[in-house]
Amino acid sequence: MSLLAHDRYCDEIARQVEQLRSVVTSGTDLSATVPTCPDWSLEQLVRHTGGALRWVELLVRTRAQENVRDERVPSHGGPQARADPAALDAWLAETGEGVVAALREAGPDTRVWGWAGEGDTRFWARRMTHEITVHRADAALTAGLPYEVAPEVAADALDERLYLVEWVQRNLPHRAPAELCAAEHRGRSIHLHATDAPAGLDAEWWVELAEGEIAWRRGHGKASVTLRGPLTSVLLAFYRRLPLEAPELEILGERELLEFWLEKTAFG
Repeated sequence: MSLLAHDRYCDEIARQVEQLRSVVTSGTDLSATVPTCPDWSLEQLVRHTGGALRWVELLVRTRAQENVRDERVPSHGGPQARADPAALDAWLAETGEGVVAALREAGPDTRVWGWAGEGDTRFWARRMTHEITVHRADAALTAGLPYEVAPEVAADALDERLYLVEWVQRNLPHRAPAELCAAEHRGRSIHLHATDAPAGLDAEWWVELAEGEIAWRRGHGKASVTLRGPLTSVLLAFYRRLPLEAPELEILGERELLEFWLEKTAFG
């Protein structure tokens, strides 16, 4: 599993915040329902995303060695004014500057509490990059705006998704869906294949449902089901932001296995 450089994550968080701000100020109704997160309005989505960034800023800045409750995070919930694009935009700008500054100052190897076995700032730089990358897709879809993401960021987001599913399955079995590695699924596999990735990116993934855990790697492999399409589309489909029926996607093999995986790994 190859990670991006720490500074690259910091640059990407800053870029994604700017792009999310452009949705906030695009004139889109902030009360509009987010189609990919229907329990939220666009404003609630932005406040959630900014709140997560502020939480991580506090963790990193204070070198926290245990979790910090939301109520201890300054301005965690966003500006008091509701349905105010200017106030939300200003809060988001300040949020992005703060978390990027904290991560840059700390560097990648500073010890800090993390929830998935990675007790350093590298974990949080990566986690927040993909948190905002995916939620910006939610915002763009709500606003009817185009969505693009750099190929290396999209590929790393898929790596991280698989890492987190594997980590939870292995280390938190009480929170992992037991059905994912049930006997009837053992030995079955999923292949993701990005058809437009730049040369050298190795944008293919092979996932096997093994006994009690999953195993995955970058690369080609014969699988029970294959999901093929442009890299951004594969990313969004694997995060349940794009329906499998999308015309740019192709599914070969046991579609029901892919649907089962997506249902059982539906977080974030």
